[in-house]
Amino acid sequence: MTSLIFVHGTGGRRKAYDDTFEKIKENLQEKRPDVKLLHCLWGDPLGAKLNAGGVSIPNYEALGGGEVPTDEDIEIKLWRGFYRDPFSQMRQMGMRIRPIQRPALGQRQLPSQELKERVETLGSDSELQSRLSKVGDSTLWQSAFEEVATASAFRQLLSTAARPLEADYTVVAQTVVAVYCYSYKKSGSYSVLSTDRNLRNEIVDIIRLTLTQNETDRGVIPDLLKKCASEVVSSIAKLYGNEQMRRKRGALMDATYPFAGDILLYQSKGQKIRDFIHQRIDETQVESPVVLMAHSLGGSACVDLLIERDLSKKVDGLITVGSQAPFFYEIGALQQLEYGEPLPSHFPKKWLNIYDIRDYLSYVGEGLFPGQVVDKLVNNGEPFPESHGAYWEKKSAIWEAIAHFLP
Repeated sequence: MTSLIFVHGTGGRRKAYDDTFEKIKENLQEKRPDVKLLHCLWGDPLGAKLNAGGVSIPNYEALGGGEVPTDEDIEIKLWRGFYRDPFSQMRQMGMRIRPIQRPALGQRQLPSQELKERVETLGSDSELQSRLSKVGDSTLWQSAFEEVATASAFRQLLSTAARPLEADYTVVAQTVVAVYCYSYKKSGSYSVLSTDRNLRNEIVDIIRLTLTQNETDRGVIPDLLKKCASEVVSSIAKLYGNEQMRRKRGALMDATYPFAGDILLYQSKGQKIRDFIHQRIDETQVESPVVLMAHSLGGSACVDLLIERDLSKKVDGLITVGSQAPFFYEIGALQQLEYGEPLPSHFPKKWLNIYDIRDYLSYVGEGLFPGQVVDKLVNNGEPFPESHGAYWEKKSAIWEAIAHFLP
């Protein structure tokens, strides 16, 4: 039986690793039930830890991207703002010119009254709750509904509401999902909605159709939201580039230090991590042939390990996902191979490298190791940094490639 060992990357710790492991297990069960999936969690015993309050960890500025004239990229830009500040779009829409509030022909309610009533009753809609409970935590969904209905940004939105309300209903639905994902992330992991674009948009549609009571059809992104995209990104970048970075132990540092810290740690003490992976491969319950599937920095560690040691009697192949190994090699930072030197003869002959063009921590290797690595481009449909962790959902291009690669 083939053994597939999953090696995590930067910032990987128990809860997040277990969540990812279960996703991989589910997809393998569907595509390759004959493959045995095994743990390799090095982050808890060997990963970076704050020893002096994080004062030595570099701060990262929030950077905005350029304008890209496609609906998909505009949507990604919008969700980048949502993930950083769930109420970003709602505040932008609340800056509209205040209209004269009057009922539409044949209607009694003012636009603001209709919008307020429908948002406040979301939490009591049993059919909606039943559908949402299948993709997440019911308690967190209820909290998200309440938080949106009582937010100052929603009150501002109400004051500028005018028919047609399609854009208002859409931004409310998106905000509810963003608040849910933000709350989930505070628990130490990513919601499946943060890494699966299609499922996220499906849930947005379900909430939006509950609000509209199926009165209208949804466009990809309302024109008003498109117009707000660049302003949202700019304002969020300024907010988070200043306020949060001033906090030594704030949410930004707590969220980023394991990622930056693990990279620094590996560059200085990578041998311990490679030894850990090697020990896992050597365990008696790990049957040949073995394939290492490594994410992010884990890919660099596995490449270094397979260069450093001849494991060809047991290891048949390597899958790197969102990996920096090719980049490290090109700049001369790969620990076990200088730039210009070839891979040793004992290095696995099968190497699949999966990357996403919007994952800025993923790189390609075919130009550096021709005939020895196959690059596979995928589209996770997420902005960075969510794109870096979004490889493990049910995306056929990814799992078809992995299933075909495995012996």
